[in-house]
Parts: sequence; C-alpha cells; structure tokens
Amino acid sequence: MGAEEDKKKKAKMARRKQEVQLQQEIETTEEWEEMIAKEGLWVVDVYQEWCGPCAAMVGNFRRLKNELGDELLHFAAAKADTVDPLDKYRGRCEPCFLLFAGGVLVGFVHGANSPVILRTITEQLAAEHKVMDGSVERKEVKDPLISNLEEREKARYDEEENEKEEEEDDDNVLDYRGERCNYGDTLTMSSQQEEEKKGFTVALIKPDAVRDGKVEEILQQMSEAGIEILAQEERQLSEEEARDFYSHLQEEDYFEDLVKFMSSGPSFALVLTKGKKGDTILHDWRDMIGPTSVEEAKDQAPDSLRAKYGSDKYMNALHGSDSPDRAAREMAFFFPDMSTPTIPIPGSRPQLQRTLALIRPDAFNKSRDEIMEKIKEAGFKVALQKEMTLTKEQAAEFYKEHTDEPYFEELITRMSSGPLMALGLARDDAVTAWRDVLGPTTNAKEEAPDSLRAQFSIEETSINQLHGSDSKETAEKEIQYFFPMEQTVAAIKPDGISTKEEIIDKIHEAGFRIAARKETTITKEIAEEFYAEHKDKEYYDDLVNHMTSGPTMFMVLSREGAVSGWRQVIGPTNPEEAKTEAPESLRAQFGQSILQNAVHGSSDASHAKNSIEKVFGQLEFNPDGTVKESEPTKEQEETAVEETQAEASDVAPELRQEGTGGTEQKSEDRAASVAKGEDKTNDNKGEDAKGEEAKEGDAKDGESKGEDKAEEQKEEDASKATEESEKKEEETKDETKKDEDTKEEDAKKDEETKKDEETKNDDETKTEQKEETKTEEQQAAS
Repeated sequence: MGAEEDKKKKAKMARRKQEVQLQQEIETTEEWEEMIAKEGLWVVDVYQEWCGPCAAMVGNFRRLKNELGDELLHFAAAKADTVDPLDKYRGRCEPCFLLFAGGVLVGFVHGANSPVILRTITEQLAAEHKVMDGSVERKEVKDPLISNLEEREKARYDEEENEKEEEEDDDNVLDYRGERCNYGDTLTMSSQQEEEKKGFTVALIKPDAVRDGKVEEILQQMSEAGIEILAQEERQLSEEEARDFYSHLQEEDYFEDLVKFMSSGPSFALVLTKGKKGDTILHDWRDMIGPTSVEEAKDQAPDSLRAKYGSDKYMNALHGSDSPDRAAREMAFFFPDMSTPTIPIPGSRPQLQRTLALIRPDAFNKSRDEIMEKIKEAGFKVALQKEMTLTKEQAAEFYKEHTDEPYFEELITRMSSGPLMALGLARDDAVTAWRDVLGPTTNAKEEAPDSLRAQFSIEETSINQLHGSDSKETAEKEIQYFFPMEQTVAAIKPDGISTKEEIIDKIHEAGFRIAARKETTITKEIAEEFYAEHKDKEYYDDLVNHMTSGPTMFMVLSREGAVSGWRQVIGPTNPEEAKTEAPESLRAQFGQSILQNAVHGSSDASHAKNSIEKVFGQLEFNPDGTVKESEPTKEQEETAVEETQAEASDVAPELRQEGTGGTEQKSEDRAASVAKGEDKTNDNKGEDAKGEEAKEGDAKDGESKGEDKAEEQKEEDASKATEESEKKEEETKDETKKDEDTKEEDAKKDEETKKDEETKNDDETKTEQKEETKTEEQQAAS
C-alpha cells in the first residue's frame, strides 16, 4: 500500500508541476504589470478565488502549445480577487479569457468555448508575428462586457444623460451585422442582446448505470420531475479527459480509481434546466440524485437516484454540478460549441439581428421598387444587396430540404427563370419581424391580406414571391450562401494619407477585416497599369501624377459583399455629390475634389482580384477572410539553410559553444524565418531579446511551489556547475591555441627583421600595429 500511495503522490506532483510550467500564476498587481510588459501573446484565464482557473481548458492549451511550439505564446492564470486591474471581472462565474500583447488587450473570449478560444489564440498569434516584423500595426480592442458595465454604472448616476443617449441611439443606423452605429448606411450584426443567463446544470449518467441499461429509466424520471434536457451526448472519456474533468478531486485517495472507472465505458452527458429561469435546477438535481456516498444515499434519501442505481463510493451512477461556475466549465468540457442558455430581460431592447430576404424572379420583374419601399417602411435596413440569376442546380441546392415536397420542381423552375434580388436585412428581431411582414407561406390572401405575400402574389402560380429565413441559424447560413466572404482592394490616396488612422477606424466600424496592407509610393508605370481602365479619360494623366506624388496605403479588405460594401462606404466619386447624397461617406468627410477624393475602391470582383495580384501578388484567403500562410518552397528552404550556415561560419567560436543541439535548433528557426521572407537582421535581434525574456519567463514559470522544490534546485545547481566546468575547459583550450599562434607570429617577424635591416623601422611599425590588433581581438574574444 505504501508504494502505491507514493506512486499516486508522485503522479499528482508531476501533474501540478506540468500545469505550473504551462500557466504563470498571477496573484498580485505587480505580477500582472510585469506579465503584460513582457513580449509575446499572453492568454490569461481570469478566475475567482472561490472557483479557481478553468481546468477544462488546460489540456487544450497544453496541446496547442506543443503543436505550435511558438516562443511568443504564453499562458497565465490571474486571480481577479487580488489583481486591481481586473476588479471589473470580480464576482463573475463565467470563464473569461483575455489576450494581451504589447501591454494592450487584443482579444477576448467569454465562456469556455474551446474551438472559439483556440481559433482566437491562433489568429492573434499570427497577428502578433506580423506586428513583430513590422508589417501591421497592433490593434487594441475593448471588452464589451466591461464597456457595457461601465456604461450601466454611468447611466445609474445620470438618468437624464441616459435618456438622451437612448434618443440618439434610436436615430442611429445599424451596421452590416446589426449593431447600432453612427456611420452612414453601413450595416453590421449585433453580438449581444439584453438578456440574463438561465440557470442550468450538467448531469452525467456514469458507466455503471449505462452498463446496467438504466439510461431510459433515469431520463423518464427527469421528465416527470419537470426537468428540461437542453443537450445530451453519449461519450466515452479517455483517461486524460477523465483526469481533466475531475481535476478538482486529484488530491483524493480514490482519484486514480475514479479515472479508471470513468474511462471504462460510455457515459451520458446532459445539460439540464427547469422552469422559466432555471434558477432552482442546480439544487433540484442534486436533491434528486442524493448524497455522493451510496451508503448515505440509501440511509438518508432512499428514493434518490444514487440510492436506486449506485453501487459503491464513486460508482454512484450519477453526477451533478456543485456550483454555477462548475456547471459552466463542465458544459464547456462536453459541449464546447454550446452557448450559455439565456432569457430576455423584461422591458429590454429586442435583439438586433439580420435575416435573408429574396424577391423571387416573377416579383422582381414586376414589383421590385414597390417591394423595396415596403421593406424600408417596415423599419428594415438593407445591409446587403445583390441582383443575380440562379441556375436550376443552384436553386435545387438552396432548397434541398424541400426535395420531397410536391411543389419542389415548380419552385426551382421559378427560382431559376430570371434575375432575383437577394437582400440582407437588419432590424430589431429581424428574423421574426420579416416573417411577420411576409405572412404565411400558403393562403396568405385569406389569412393575412395585408402581408407582402398576399399583396404581391401571382395568379398563375401557388409559389409565393418572397422568401425569409426561418431562424437566426438559418439566416446566417443563407446569407453566407448568397453573400460569401469576399475581398476588395482599398487605397488611401496621397491626399488622404494624413488621415489614414481615422479612415482605418471607419473601415473597422463598417465590419471589414484588413487582411493585408502596404504603404508605398508607387512608380508611374505601376500607376498607369493600376488605372489602365481610365486611360482614355481626360483626367488620366492628372490621376497618374497625383497617385505618384506621395505614399499610398493599399489594403485588402475582407467582408461579406466586400466590393459593393466598400463602394457604399466611400461614397460617390465627387466629394461635393457625396456630401449631399452620402454625407457620412469617406469621400464626403475626407475628399477635396474628384481627383483628390481621399480613397479608392475596386469597381467589381474581377477588378478587385486583378488589383490584389498587382499590389500584393498571389494571395489565398481563409474562410474568415484572413490570408493563408504560404508554405516555403523547397528551394527557399535550401537557400535559407545555406545563408544561415554562412552566417554561422562568421560567428566567433566562443559564441558557438552553446551545445550542438541548441545551435542546430536556432539555425532551423532562422532558416524558417528566412524562407518566409523575413528580415534576418531584425529577426535575429528580436530572437536575442525574446530569448532573454523567454528565459526569465521560463525561470519564473518553472519555479515549483510543491514539495519537490529542494530536489529540483539541487539538480539545477548541479547542471549549472557542469556547464560552467565545460565552458572553462573550452576557454582554456582557446587561450592555449592563441598563445601558440602568437609565438609562431613572433618567430616569423624576427626572421623578416634579420633579412632586411634597411627596412627595420618600417617592420617595427608594422609589428606594433599587428600587436595592437591582436590585443584588441583577444580583448573582444574574452
């Protein structure tokens, strides 16, 4: 027994050590300030003392760190209770991850949504590398959770100001995703609704109950108790997953046995709620399953589920979250893509949404303008707009869920009979509101004679003439279908370059992602090629001369409907017209004349593609609009290795005595950087700086707070002593070799002096110069 307990204790110590090495503990304001001042991207798990860090994500972070092996990526866990800059996060049970770089917030994720967190880390890490090599500027963001909290606090102290803000807010438009803004007709979608979280808990039907065939019986008892199942999944845990899930029990004697039991067969994971608010589900479910100990359950709660189905100790058939925070973490563990259940706050503003609307070919041909007017009268903003003609195959793909319906063939025939209008509409509760305006899919004239489907129906067909998405999820899919992610080229011209920061802010406000950027003064040849389509225009020469008169900022912008969206943002070519027709447009705000109108935009998708190739070369894009990282060719890698080796041969021997393995690794890293086209000199300087900071960070991260601290210190001291000894031996060899070289040089000089007495003075002068040079070299080497 003693050996077994010792083995378990060592295993626990090893796990604690591994976690300490991964995440730096931040418990004071001083530690926080020291952390964010360091180089790299810091992913910070902000937690409350009473619940601890999000253990469910540690395994994911460890895997990501191992896969990327990136020195710029660091992880930390910060206790909000004792770190003053995190005071706004105190008292919140939802997991929160903040991403810092260069001392500023660059990203955030609320909730333990693993795919979102890992994707955000990967994107921000790539962005930080670009910041480090000087190709982009670091973009600071604000956490809307804190911003909203601050706004609410301010509103409580100033009701009159709050009312004024609400009145102004009603006059604002929505951005392309539905969020309210003050920027022209550019539309964006809302990310938040005034809601409150609905109570929930996570339940597990453990392997013993599953093996005994009790799942359906347990589910039936849940239903009878008024419990609603929001999500469920049958899943067999691996040992690593079981360790992560039960990490809060790792100090218990039975921990290893519990891990083996939970990974011995499939379990059923469920997310449960009850009633309108779900505020009693946590306690109701724990009361229903009974005490943890099966013996106690049989004695104290004989009707409980553990008393009925449990067998012994941890083999107690069922699990229930013991706190709201634990429930949130456990839901993230089993259902990483699931959002926290919410309910609307009574009297709060409805949710800002977007939805897809289609004006089908027959109605488009006969009543397009009238329908568009009705849409505006109903309070919708047209965020996206496209006129197009579907093929029969495209129509069949879009309506494939209706394949078995008797009207399917007529539907796709009508949908492909001519041009239609696809619209992205934005408004409060857009999905439901648009469905209400449309009316029923059948018998609209009888049931809702004032609806659009009733007003614009066509006698010769039963197919209604307008389409609307039936849910938020469907709306997003359908919008993506008709308005896929697109790229366009934007240019801030020489006359607008002094206001580039303001213009870039407007670009972000309009929902665009800047996928690539380049500031340069273009040559006349490039300007002529770039504006070749205007060659026959009277203003062509003036345009070319203006574009070569100073620096221009070229950008690749990504967004749904990017080409038309950017043209809408910049406004008419003539700034005077823009001030009248689109006063919030960029040309209205920053343009001076037709020639000096501040900004440029591609006229269509083909022009955008050609312009991207001319300015940026061949680029490929990810589904989210970011640029795909190109892999270096074999020739580039070979060239990089050769250049790196040439560099290494020029380095003093004393600077290469770091061990073969370390030198090879650094060479490989430099080769990879050169192959990607990075500046070697700046990169090496950056690596030196990063190396020193990384060593300091690793030293701090590697400090063990456990029982093995003394043993680790001894091993470290011994290792340092060995390294010092080896270094001294190498230095002694070098000094001996230098002394022998000096003696040989002296002998040669004596012989030369004897041969030619007449040039004795000159030889002595040369000898003195050589001696001085040797002395300087020896001093530099030492």
